[in-house]
Amino acid sequence: MDDRIRSHRRWLKDSVRKSIDWNATGQALGLPPPPLQKPVPPGSEPIPLPGPDRFDAVCRAGLLEVLRRRRSVRRFADAPLSLVELAFLLWGTQGVAKRDGDVSTLRTVPSAGARHAFETYLYCRKVGTLAEGIYRYLPLSHALLFEFAEEGLAARIADACLGQRFVGEGAATFFWSVLPFRMEWRYGAAAHRVLPMDAGHVCQNLYLCAEAIGAGTCAVAAYDQEAVDDLLRLDGSEEFVLYLAPVGKKTASP
Repeated sequence: MDDRIRSHRRWLKDSVRKSIDWNATGQALGLPPPPLQKPVPPGSEPIPLPGPDRFDAVCRAGLLEVLRRRRSVRRFADAPLSLVELAFLLWGTQGVAKRDGDVSTLRTVPSAGARHAFETYLYCRKVGTLAEGIYRYLPLSHALLFEFAEEGLAARIADACLGQRFVGEGAATFFWSVLPFRMEWRYGAAAHRVLPMDAGHVCQNLYLCAEAIGAGTCAVAAYDQEAVDDLLRLDGSEEFVLYLAPVGKKTASP
């Protein structure tokens, strides 16, 4: 190995991998944990979603079958998802199984320290009786919150994703934003090691859940950060998009 590379790797090891001060995290300093979910604006009326007792009607495939069939899908049938199907996808990716006060939740996906630093936004294009627009999932109550609607959302999403038209052509597009302090509160700078891992856990569940209802998805990380954040009206600092994926029913041909 080149001496310069060896020296640089030593510097990285000393300056990055061992530089985290665990005594300086928000938790260690006694700061209150950040909210488990962004607040619901006063006066808003969340839309209740069908619960797990309804999912057997839409999820008929076994795990082995789902694993064998799973592929990335970039062409979607021009067909809607039902509200039950969307509820299943949301529950399967961020559904809450247990809550520990205001400190943590156990969900259908793992997360470092059970911190679950993501919010799920949706562009619903064709979902049951929902009006087209942007929604936010409320995992603590398993409900949807309507955020806003405007003309040309599908085109704006495609443009923000560097011209990938399929991203706005599914029945719904999932956006996972991250609120870094939710994870930093416990892990400090080390939070940024695990946030991408957590995003992978969430999106893999979306792949499997989509396949289980005869739909498909394709994870997307090629996007213009500012454009996507602006589209969802996020500040890009305290909250920003980390990952996204469109979902739609499969076409008859690949």
